[in-house]
Amino acid sequence: MDKFSFLNAASTAYFAELYDQYLQHPDSVEPSWRAFFQGFDFAQEKYNGDTIQDTNQPAAATISNGITSQEIPQHVLKEFQVVKLIDGYRTRGHLFTKTNPVRERRKYAPTLEKENFGLTDADLNTTFNAGEILGIGAATLKSIITHLERIYCDAIGVEYMYIRKPDEIQWIQDKLNKNDNHPNFTADQKKHILKKLNEAVSFESFLHTKYVGQKRFSLEGGESLIPALDALIEQAADQGVKEFIMGMAHRGRLSTLTNIFGKSAKDIFSEFDGKDYAQDIFDGDVKYHLGWTSSRMTDSGKEINLNIAPNPSHLETVGAVVQGIARAKQDRDHQDNFSEVLPIVVHGDAAIAGQGIVYEVIQMAKLDGYKTAGTIHIVINNQIGFTTNYLDARSSTYCTDVGKVTLSPVLHVNADDAEAVVHAMTFALDFRMKYKRDVFIDLLGYRKYGHNEGDEPRFTQPKLYKAIAKHDNPRDIYAKKLQEEGVIDGDYVKKLEKEYKDKLEKKLEKSRKEDKTEITPIMQDAWKGIGTAQEGEMMADIDTSFDLETLTSIAKTITHLPEDKKILRKIAKLIDARRKMYFEDNSLDWAMAELLAYGSLLKEGYDVRMTGQDVERGTFSHRHAVVKAEESEEEIVLLNELDKDQGHFYIYNSLLSEYAVVGFDYGYAMASPKTLTIWEAQFGDFSNGAQIMIDQYISAAEDKWKLQNGLVMLLPHGYEGQGAEHSSARMERYLQLCAKDNMYIADCSTPANMFHLLRRQMKADFRKPLIVFTPKSLLRHPKVVSTKEEFANGSFQTVIDDPDAEAGKVKSLVFVTGKFYYDLLAHKEENNRDDVALVRLEQLFPLPAERMREMMKKYKNAKDVVWAQEEPRNMGAYSFLLLHLPEAKDFRVCSRRFYGAPAAGSAVRFKRRHDKVIESVFNQDAN
Repeated sequence: MDKFSFLNAASTAYFAELYDQYLQHPDSVEPSWRAFFQGFDFAQEKYNGDTIQDTNQPAAATISNGITSQEIPQHVLKEFQVVKLIDGYRTRGHLFTKTNPVRERRKYAPTLEKENFGLTDADLNTTFNAGEILGIGAATLKSIITHLERIYCDAIGVEYMYIRKPDEIQWIQDKLNKNDNHPNFTADQKKHILKKLNEAVSFESFLHTKYVGQKRFSLEGGESLIPALDALIEQAADQGVKEFIMGMAHRGRLSTLTNIFGKSAKDIFSEFDGKDYAQDIFDGDVKYHLGWTSSRMTDSGKEINLNIAPNPSHLETVGAVVQGIARAKQDRDHQDNFSEVLPIVVHGDAAIAGQGIVYEVIQMAKLDGYKTAGTIHIVINNQIGFTTNYLDARSSTYCTDVGKVTLSPVLHVNADDAEAVVHAMTFALDFRMKYKRDVFIDLLGYRKYGHNEGDEPRFTQPKLYKAIAKHDNPRDIYAKKLQEEGVIDGDYVKKLEKEYKDKLEKKLEKSRKEDKTEITPIMQDAWKGIGTAQEGEMMADIDTSFDLETLTSIAKTITHLPEDKKILRKIAKLIDARRKMYFEDNSLDWAMAELLAYGSLLKEGYDVRMTGQDVERGTFSHRHAVVKAEESEEEIVLLNELDKDQGHFYIYNSLLSEYAVVGFDYGYAMASPKTLTIWEAQFGDFSNGAQIMIDQYISAAEDKWKLQNGLVMLLPHGYEGQGAEHSSARMERYLQLCAKDNMYIADCSTPANMFHLLRRQMKADFRKPLIVFTPKSLLRHPKVVSTKEEFANGSFQTVIDDPDAEAGKVKSLVFVTGKFYYDLLAHKEENNRDDVALVRLEQLFPLPAERMREMMKKYKNAKDVVWAQEEPRNMGAYSFLLLHLPEAKDFRVCSRRFYGAPAAGSAVRFKRRHDKVIESVFNQDAN
């Protein structure tokens, strides 16, 4: 009997469905069926190539499963071929869409022609049960192809078949099958889309007329973004979203601020007019970099909070900041439902394909320390980056291919089809809300003018811009469609345009009556009660003392491991040593200073967040803020067990990233000023991977955008012979960025001073970034200890005097920072040099110049005033001192000579150079 005779009797619909399941998820099919389908596919490839193209094959095809050959009935074979056709559209349909409004698409082969699947014109009127897969029931091949073309090859191309979860694929297919992936809007909804399109078009044309030649980075060619964002906000609010955090570069930003975020056009006109700012201590930024916060009441009566983060011209940087802002809001106000905060990032096509931070941010999407329940990514795809064609801008097929890293669905949409764009946005929102995952929309349009409105694009793309010059804008295209449908009449758009431009004229008139422009920082509600500070306030003493009894209760909790958990013996000994150092020796090390600082703030109701590479344990195995049970690897965080009313201690090992992680934590600190937010570098010089964040945000944001931020950066620094890469945190770079009152820079030498420094960050009624050059070898140095009383009753010391020096005996006054102090101290003690005073400069910026002068007065007999640093002369703090302390020009400088690398790799050479610097401090002739 024919081995496959059962195929004649059974339902072909069942076989089609089973084969479809096999094509998508082979492992989900019962093994014997899987073997059967594998044999079938093998035969297709063996006898006909990758796809069946022989239309003259016999009525029944012969297949091989590698063991036997048997006959398959033709009607079953045809069903399988139709299923293959459906799978082909699902997998490759996006390559054959009508998504490019101004260019011919690249050609791809093989095509989706039916002949490539063993089907012919003779099959067009045959009914196939495979139609049930599309939700249309048994249907003719002609009808099936029509549906597939509408679903996969019209104005929206969808990539999703690489997703590995069957339920997600099924959900997507059900969505796409509904109305053949086309919207079914009411007449009122269509008019609303047209209204938002008109606002987008009219706003840009108004600016183009009133501010001829000024840069505005217009949205023209991608105006359908505005109705799409409008629909997103309305529908997101209906699905429970309470806060909307957005980041976007400059393209279309002004239109988005006005037409979506509700920023008054009057304020934008003031910025175009170049007026001075109302605030004296504020430099401002170009208008298309500024942020904004507003509240919006949706059409259904729901209030949603809107934030658009400020951004620099480093286009994709803001994506990381947006994620941090979103997570801070989720941790603080939406812990039970992260979905209530929706991050959305608007990219450019050249930037998303070319900027590495995008990959880093996407890799964060599912990590415990960084997840935000899914981000909607929108690419305003101009098909060009400045003057560079897309063919020269990426190797991947699509600019959005980075989204496949996290198996996110991607929708490619023709920006001229406003309804398709809004429909795609609805799909993206629904997917994000259901699966808490990222989704990408590639909005394929064009750029009407050059990179900016004063640029000439025909220099580099004459053919493209000839086509663009003849091309109607999306509003006019849509208006024509609605006229043909009878939804609007011929004067409808003219009325809309006049009404909107009349409003803009009134705003412009009002704006020109004002002399100055006022810049409003974002998220003001979160910053209530926190003022600004200039250098004077930064230098004022801040009470960082802490009740000793409460400190002792914290110490008790963090030095007691749960008895019912088996803990690694080394960890148990370390925790026990901490108990002993507090309760018996009263000699607390650096790790205890950190942990007690965090604990004290937690007890006062502040949250603490720390991230970075290996921060849970600490690169140098000193912190152990997270303890792992030996057998279960259960995490024990003792700082979260202080009491029920404490703040929360969040600590996460980061992915191997500096740029995106620092951006994320900067955003977190921006949105949560009552959280001590810390990023620690594995080694201090690794922070140079985040240099853009340091330059564009950390050092400059308060001046540019009126933004305060209390981010703390811990940068291990110190010369211990570990080579060029692990010695210097490049303090000279941070010091060069210091000006007036923009941040704190510290290099502490005692645990107590570190304790008070960290507490000062939260106890101050303002926020400044804090850069701390932290120790490596000093973490276990026997002299680097403090008493509990110094923790409880002390305060941060910007300068620490030599505790043993007698002023009358001192002939050399040495100013020094950090770890190098202990190297000099060892030499001083070994050689009984009581004629040398070692004074520690603990805060480098703002420079405590008056305290330094006090030291110079105290040691007035010292004719030799030394600046000592272990770094080369062209690095470290020396050049900074010359700029900020006039007396420094007369200091005798003891340092390594000028070098290109921070330190020598050879241990012998390192020691020779290091010892020479030490010797020069104590012997003027050795210089």
